[in-house]
Amino acid sequence: MHLLIIEDDLDLGQALQRALKSDGLTSEWIRRAGDVPHGFDGHQFDCILLDLGLPDGSGMALLTGWREAGVAVPVIVITAKAMLEDRLEGLDSGADDFIVKPFATAELVSRIRAVMRRSARQSSELWTIGLLEIEPRSYVARLNGIKLNLSPREFHLIVELAREPGKVVPKHLLSQRLEPLGDPVDAGAIEVHIFNLRRKIGAQRIQTIRGIGYLLAA
Repeated sequence: MHLLIIEDDLDLGQALQRALKSDGLTSEWIRRAGDVPHGFDGHQFDCILLDLGLPDGSGMALLTGWREAGVAVPVIVITAKAMLEDRLEGLDSGADDFIVKPFATAELVSRIRAVMRRSARQSSELWTIGLLEIEPRSYVARLNGIKLNLSPREFHLIVELAREPGKVVPKHLLSQRLEPLGDPVDAGAIEVHIFNLRRKIGAQRIQTIRGIGYLLAA
């Protein structure tokens, strides 16, 4: 999972990146609204952590603009404002969740996973895609009720494909999301892991979209 952090506080930004990395999540961090690229569509991120009080603009204005432009990536608003009216404004503007400073990083990670489950149409810790079952927090995957013997990279790879069954995940995003497990993963290594996964879960369950990426059949 790859996240974008938009937070001007130096200490908090660094702490967030450390906490996410320790939980196996990659992230990019920017500190100003003006650092968001023009025409940003969010497609390279799974979730955005957005501070409302940015030094050069309003995080709420960014969020509103994204939603009006059709940017659908989940957004968790981070703010020091604890008033109910502020939380309602954030949610009404298109935020998927809202967390008030100060907060425990463990709570934030839990909220990220909850938002991603909703985004991936998974309502519990047990993800079900046909005869395939995945428990991301327990590092367990089963096929027809039988536990699969997957390497760490194979397991994380199938989790990334299972976030949106039936949709193509580009190779470069898979490489990016698997980096916390060690060295950067090149396209050739991903092909090897896909080959091994197909042997274990059935070749028909993972489709290759030539020149783009892979799709887990829903």
